[in-house]
Amino acid sequence: MSYLKAIVKGRVQGVGFRYFVYDLARQYGLKGTVRNLYSGAVEVQADGNDEVLSTFLDALRAGPRMAQIDDVDTEWSKEEKGFRDFRITF
Repeated sequence: MSYLKAIVKGRVQGVGFRYFVYDLARQYGLKGTVRNLYSGAVEVQADGNDEVLSTFLDALRAGPRMAQIDDVDTEWSKEEKGFRDFRITF
């Protein structure tokens, strides 16, 4: 089990990106959070299996139809953060 933090940059606010991430994370059984940042980016944090997190990250890089992903900064750790579920936070 691992932890992934991703900062997704581009046109990711106002296009349903957080809800896309929420639905995807729940499908994959991940625990964590997604939130908008003041910079216009979206921050995603997730605990889960390495392989599942890699697949999840690929989906983040593609995004929903209305989004335009310019860059994704990632941070990985083997230490989970202990999230209880997956939530949209503010």
